[in-house]
Amino acid sequence: MRIPFIAGNWKMHKTPEESIKLAKEIDNFLQENQEIDVDVLICPPYTSLYLLNKELKDRKVLLGAQNMSYEDEGAYTGEISPLMLKDMDIEYVILGHSERRQFFSENDEIINKKIKKAIEHNLKPILCVGETLEERESGKDKEKVKNQIIADLENIDKEKAADITIAYEPIWAIGTGKTASSDDANDMIKYIRSILKELYDEETSETMRIQYGGSVKPHNIKELMNKSDIDGALVGGASLKSEDFNKIIDF
Repeated sequence: MRIPFIAGNWKMHKTPEESIKLAKEIDNFLQENQEIDVDVLICPPYTSLYLLNKELKDRKVLLGAQNMSYEDEGAYTGEISPLMLKDMDIEYVILGHSERRQFFSENDEIINKKIKKAIEHNLKPILCVGETLEERESGKDKEKVKNQIIADLENIDKEKAADITIAYEPIWAIGTGKTASSDDANDMIKYIRSILKELYDEETSETMRIQYGGSVKPHNIKELMNKSDIDGALVGGASLKSEDFNKIIDF
């Protein structure tokens, strides 16, 4: 049985002090509601990770990074290495987000290298995949997602793949207020699971968790989570207010 997995991607929001306040509100909610059987992750900016690791002792909330380099160290100005993340007890890292692909020209080859490096250092990747509105309307959405998954997971064996989470994020639904219908989201996620079965085997495909991301809000989370193959959500804007994010956690 796959445990539901709700992750908040704070993107380029929250100063360190604001991050502490928000993280504590979320963690306190989890501490007060121990019956909620959900893995909860927050991915603040790099500038907040060290403080949060120090401030949140015996935390229920998991800590993740929004990106990382595929190099351990070196002359890579502005980059953050997996060694730096591990030293702060970071457990997860988001890789291949559409904004990294779109604005920072990350391709599948780069993302594949990052996933391999994350696994090497026992960081758990959340691999983001998804199609544009044009690709969806032209019927190329599944082809696009399949090609991304095959390329991004190239030469990663099933034992290592089991710790990877896939986040299906249709690009046209990120930050736009548009959301794929729960049926459409589940259909694509079920398709992704079939790709994982082809790449690995049924056991691995049934073990790997697949999230939906794209304008997830308190009002639509329950419908999404009631679907057969959706294991959680990668939440953007709604993760920046504890009131909203806690409602999503307690779907």
